[in-house]
Amino acid sequence: MPRLGIIAGGGNLPKNLIAACLRDKRDFFVLGVRGHADKDIMQGVPHAWGSLGATNSNIQTLKDNGVDTVVMAGAIRRPSLREIKPDWRTIQVVAKLGSRAFGDDELLRAVAAELEKDGLKVVGAHEIDPTLITPPGVLGKIKPSAEHLIDIAAGVKIAKTLGALDTGQGVVVQQGIVLGVEAVEGTDALIARCKTLRRKGGGGVLVKSCKPQQDRRVDLPAIGQRTVRNAFEAGLEGIAIEAGASIILDRAATVDAADRLGLFVTGFEV
Repeated sequence: MPRLGIIAGGGNLPKNLIAACLRDKRDFFVLGVRGHADKDIMQGVPHAWGSLGATNSNIQTLKDNGVDTVVMAGAIRRPSLREIKPDWRTIQVVAKLGSRAFGDDELLRAVAAELEKDGLKVVGAHEIDPTLITPPGVLGKIKPSAEHLIDIAAGVKIAKTLGALDTGQGVVVQQGIVLGVEAVEGTDALIARCKTLRRKGGGGVLVKSCKPQQDRRVDLPAIGQRTVRNAFEAGLEGIAIEAGASIILDRAATVDAADRLGLFVTGFEV
């Protein structure tokens, strides 16, 4: 297999991909995004660090290390251009996008295109480890109620509309009321914000959906054990995530955590 380059942002997805490469005895190299990737996952693996705005040098680092296939994995906090200190190539990319640069999907598509211009093949995390993809149906011991299913249906409709605007992937719905939608703050902050907005009574579902126009090689919706814990602490009763178009990190452990805390996790189909 060709040598894989893992462009690592924050969160556990890069760690999962490193584990998959070690399991499959696949040659790999990690390019950690400075200020975003976890330093601990770099211990004992071939790696280098790169700056977010240094497009040319990052690509050169990958090529110098024999990489010809790349996966972008992990969360990247959206900085300002001043923060990332962009090189000329990065400035040209952002200028070409214009107002579309404010959307995550458009920006990541542009990054993938720049990698491909230099002969690097871009693949999705699920192509490296197919076990990451969310299967359809209820995944644990807890099943959603009829009321939950109504909230999930409403959440899917809203999330798809939100996604079409390239704004976010998540929404929290309780008793038919939208408590919050995801934007630049990310899923964890969305859940925390909705904790103070919950209505009296039961219910409360986090719905995460793939954007209709999304390049599925990059930035698929994802949940993990932290998402489950945060949802429980916010008083939510379950999580619905799009089957076949999303990622569950450490699936067995995540579902087990949901079972212990009394939350359902289900993969919905559209």
